[in-house]
Amino acid sequence: MPEKSEDLLAVAVRIAREAAATARRMRAEAINDVETKSTDTDVVTAADKAVERQVVEVLRVERPGDGVLGEEYGDTTSTGAVRWILDPIDGTVNYLYGLPQYAVSLAAEVEGAVVAGVVHNAATGDEWTATLGGGAWRDGRRLGGSGRTTLDQALVGTGFGYDAARRAHQGAVLAGLITRVRDIRRFGAASLDLCMAAEGSLDAYFEKGLNPWDHAAGGLVAAEAGLLVSGLDGAPAGQHMLVAAPPAIFPALHDVLVELDAAGGP
Repeated sequence: MPEKSEDLLAVAVRIAREAAATARRMRAEAINDVETKSTDTDVVTAADKAVERQVVEVLRVERPGDGVLGEEYGDTTSTGAVRWILDPIDGTVNYLYGLPQYAVSLAAEVEGAVVAGVVHNAATGDEWTATLGGGAWRDGRRLGGSGRTTLDQALVGTGFGYDAARRAHQGAVLAGLITRVRDIRRFGAASLDLCMAAEGSLDAYFEKGLNPWDHAAGGLVAAEAGLLVSGLDGAPAGQHMLVAAPPAIFPALHDVLVELDAAGGP
């Protein structure tokens, strides 16, 4: 029998909470092992790796047939139908600086579709969950996105890559967009941005360059809250572009991003 998404969510929530506790503890004990990723500004800490190892080890014991796609150690093979998609600490720079916007993001994917996901803000304890067809939730409250109906009154979240050339292109897109919206916010953790859009703390969100672990859980939360989550010109959400917005403002935001070539550049 196919596994129930609610059961997979229960596993994800428990594991994410335990992982978040590890991230908090390691930060409290002091960050003392910083390496670099693609550039000097893209940092990865010992905590990233420790949290991912913890999650993978728990899943290997509890669900030995499942695969795991994680940010730090890549994809593991599986014999079962479930693959877990993990960002151990989304918002690593915030984590380093002590800003309360970093999260453990864990989603369950079955036959290519994300069916359950949790985003747990490790700094604050705030938690968002969703199951495919079961809605998006925070603290027992079902989420329904923003009621904003015009782009010029929308508070829009976004993020930037680490490569300098990509940032330059994204900055040009931002310069063209900022006069057409209420304002722009950049919090530094895509999973949390998506959850904020799901609950209406942001009216919409877009970003180029996201990996599956950045948006698997948060994207499900946003979609189950009623937002449209996709790329541009009918493409699926992914590395080229992810846009999440309520149906009332998605077309206007989409068209502006196409006009500004937001999915282009490096």
